[in-house]
Amino acid sequence: MPPFDPLRRRLPGGLRAEHALALAALVLVGIAEGQRLGPDGQASAALLTSWLLAVAVCAVFLLRRRHPVAVGWFTVVGTGAYYLLSTVDGPLALVPIAALYGLASSGRLQAAVVLAAVMIIGVGAGALAGTGDVNGTAVFMLAGWLIAVVALGAVWHGRAAFAEEEAALRATQERLRIARELHDVVGHSMSMINIQASAALHRLEKDPAQAAEALAAIKTGSREGLRDLRGALGVLRQVDEDAPGAPTAGLERLEELIASSAPTGMAVTVEKSGIDDPLPATVDLAAYRIVQESLTNAAKHSGARHIVIRLRADGSHLSLSVEDDGQGARPGAAGPGASGIAGMTERARALGGTLTAAPRPTGGFAVRAELPLGGEKSTTERSA
Repeated sequence: MPPFDPLRRRLPGGLRAEHALALAALVLVGIAEGQRLGPDGQASAALLTSWLLAVAVCAVFLLRRRHPVAVGWFTVVGTGAYYLLSTVDGPLALVPIAALYGLASSGRLQAAVVLAAVMIIGVGAGALAGTGDVNGTAVFMLAGWLIAVVALGAVWHGRAAFAEEEAALRATQERLRIARELHDVVGHSMSMINIQASAALHRLEKDPAQAAEALAAIKTGSREGLRDLRGALGVLRQVDEDAPGAPTAGLERLEELIASSAPTGMAVTVEKSGIDDPLPATVDLAAYRIVQESLTNAAKHSGARHIVIRLRADGSHLSLSVEDDGQGARPGAAGPGASGIAGMTERARALGGTLTAAPRPTGGFAVRAELPLGGEKSTTERSA
């Protein structure tokens, strides 16, 4: 995602609007200054100096993006000198006001405030000197306009900073989501392959048929793992590459997940109720990953022989539980599956749900989750 660049939107329309503003101000100044030409069309030294100042202010304004502070000071000083020499109230003041807005909208609020103060003080000094060109009302109105311009630029800068921070947060959340997907996919696949490879080595001489069955399970499990891995990494592909062909993981693949656990010796029973309609994609993915991580932890750490998976949807929540008859873990201990449990908990919380994982009073271990079906709580769990 490209970063939000507030420099592109300092003025409505970008560079074209800035060029148009400078050109319009110069043309109007030229028309206004034409009234000061003598009867024979001759221009006085003061008139020529005024024109040169107007041209210089408008030309320098076009360099505002490269040197915003320096251009701001030049336009303010040059415009002030122009009004001291000219007897015509030309529109050249629009140029320093536009430069002032550019400073405030780019976050240079201190420089903008100082320039605005200098403009107000300069005009006020002219009013006190009794030049006749300005009065107290004009100074008051100018101060109001300049404060409004600075405030508007500061508000735009705040919005730009907020949008940039939000974009960075979305990118961070997406990286966390991908990292969690990779942990679940790789962790489950490698755990099952390790267990089945150990079983194959143990049975290779005593029962070659069972060893072959374990090797076949390794082949199937590795293929499924690669498919899930391609799906998880699909969001990192370039736009012009083909989309990954692997389907998004969900409870419709629960039977495949259970079949991959069969060679480990665990008997898995599934009980479903109320799941007639397809679940929201984020809930479906989270439920699948929670079951996957629970099976992985049971196979690696608990020594369970039987697991019961219960899924129940009541219209507003999906209730999920995975219970095994293994040895479980000591309460409060940071066992080998602690990071997996933390990942499952984060998944549930990201959807606004809850998850608990603890030893059962009657023996074994239980993972229970409540996932709302109303939608996401955050953007960290968007499906790949």
